[in-house]
Amino acid sequence: MRAWRAPKRSRALALGLVLMAGVVTACGGDTASKAARDANGSAAGDSASHTSPASAMVAGDSLDDFGAAVTPVAANARVVSLNPTATEVLFALGVQQQLVGRSDYDEFPAEAKLLPALGNGIKPNVEAVLAARPALVVLYATADNRLAADAFARAGVRVLALRGDRIEGFHRLVRILGTTLGASEAARVLSDSVAATLDTVRARVARNVPNASRPAVLWPVWPTPPMVIGQGSYLHELLEIAGARNVFADLPAPSPQAHIEEVLRRAPDRVVSSRTRADELQASPVWRSVPAVARGQFVLIDPALTLRPSVQLGMAASALARALHPALADPLP
Repeated sequence: MRAWRAPKRSRALALGLVLMAGVVTACGGDTASKAARDANGSAAGDSASHTSPASAMVAGDSLDDFGAAVTPVAANARVVSLNPTATEVLFALGVQQQLVGRSDYDEFPAEAKLLPALGNGIKPNVEAVLAARPALVVLYATADNRLAADAFARAGVRVLALRGDRIEGFHRLVRILGTTLGASEAARVLSDSVAATLDTVRARVARNVPNASRPAVLWPVWPTPPMVIGQGSYLHELLEIAGARNVFADLPAPSPQAHIEEVLRRAPDRVVSSRTRADELQASPVWRSVPAVARGQFVLIDPALTLRPSVQLGMAASALARALHPALADPLP
């Protein structure tokens, strides 16, 4: 039996977006990033903070995730962002006029597509980025980008390397970008707004959905080989906030590989996916061996809300809660 595979072009684009969203385990492991998360109290097993995480800079914000000092750049400094979450945040902070380039995967908000696309955000084309004459380059903090960071530094260009695998990581990214671009107050407002929406969804779900009624769910992020959401991802946190039990919550990685036999053993009640991915899974003989897939027990979610830890995290949690629990008594944001 031949394994099912998505069309080559769509597979390449989707995998690139997953990589840039910070959910693939191959991107992980930088020491500075781990230290910063520890300093902010966001160990892998913790849930998202129930209070505003953006009232002030904290100790771990003084360094980026490659260990470089976080300091403000000059007003109107030219910025290239090769980190999709950072690009979206920079628009939300109102400093988008300083952006002079993006990666191929930076597509939110829609206005970001008007910026020059300078290639991959992982192992970027250094010459193409330098041709945009940036004073600052924002990278996704993966080991694969260290050589590029060194090359930019040798060329006299500031680098800010950030990752946001979990919700607290998103808030930290917002704080650091606010400090660097002189938009700390806008960063506080943005982060507080996201945190408030998450807290509202969490509280209303807790009031209306007993633990015993929370479905066991699977969230596959890649079909072949199967990759699923584990405890290390912000998507796991969104599942908990929205009132579901992740069947792979015991695995600490953001998106570990999982044999289909293990998926069967864990027997999810429902499968979270986009409409397109649901159709693809149901067309796969391998995935149709999973009863929830064969029965069409999907929780459909818009990937534009969930593919990256973004300014829409609160809306993603709300949409997920609505899809999981359409009969919720309390209104959701």
